[in-house]
Amino acid sequence: MLIRAGCDIRFETYTSAPMMAMLSVHPSRNKDLRTVHRITAAPDVPMYDYLDAFGNTCTRVVVPPGGLTLSCDFVVEDSGLPDVQAHGAPQADVNDLPDDILMYLLGSRYCETDRLSDVAWSLFGNTEPGWARVQAIVDYAHRHIEFGYHHARPTKTAWDAYQEGTGVCRDFAHLAITLCRCMNIPARYCTGYLGDIGIPPVDAPMDFRPGSMSISADNGMCFDARHNRPRIGRILMARGRDATDTALTTTFGPSRLVRFDVHTDEVEAIA
Repeated sequence: MLIRAGCDIRFETYTSAPMMAMLSVHPSRNKDLRTVHRITAAPDVPMYDYLDAFGNTCTRVVVPPGGLTLSCDFVVEDSGLPDVQAHGAPQADVNDLPDDILMYLLGSRYCETDRLSDVAWSLFGNTEPGWARVQAIVDYAHRHIEFGYHHARPTKTAWDAYQEGTGVCRDFAHLAITLCRCMNIPARYCTGYLGDIGIPPVDAPMDFRPGSMSISADNGMCFDARHNRPRIGRILMARGRDATDTALTTTFGPSRLVRFDVHTDEVEAIA
């Protein structure tokens, strides 16, 4: 399957503002690219990429006075298969986890394990460890949170989403991730493209999608608490502890987002 994806995002500012952007496909998907993947800027200002501590491609740029548009358009090949379901997968013992995975058991900016630990153990302490426990957590987050764009706010945490019972995609992910970590299941936050492939068209603006990925000692499995069903055509962009580590753009100065267009569509051939 071929998927054409990309974005067109514009910021306006009255003064120059340094920016870090995570708009590139994750390096693990580079081998699947069938066209050049390049972030372009208008006006044409200097940019460069680097890999952060989580292995994500980050672009550094300075938004000039007046504003900047960042765009990309590419084609990637995908298996066309739904998210892998590994029913019966075991839960690794903490002592067997690789050193670099332990951070995904800890609390982070939006995932307050200390505040939700008692809740998690009261809800899931009697569930079967492994796949069944993770799925129970994802089912709970899916039922517990009412989706609505008007419920979004940048400071909302997993604890807030649990208390309020409302949120957007990132809040579903943060709650599920936090509950997993409380149950000694490493979990990290992922962002990427996800189109309406294999499902009825959704009457909503196309967007990037956050999701949670639970990790054992030897494999990783993708769970999506917002949709709670296997989906086709996920294109990973970035992953980290929570939305702080995977923010699409971080501006170090005043700026205003004035355009945000995303496209993700299956195509028959490369144009």
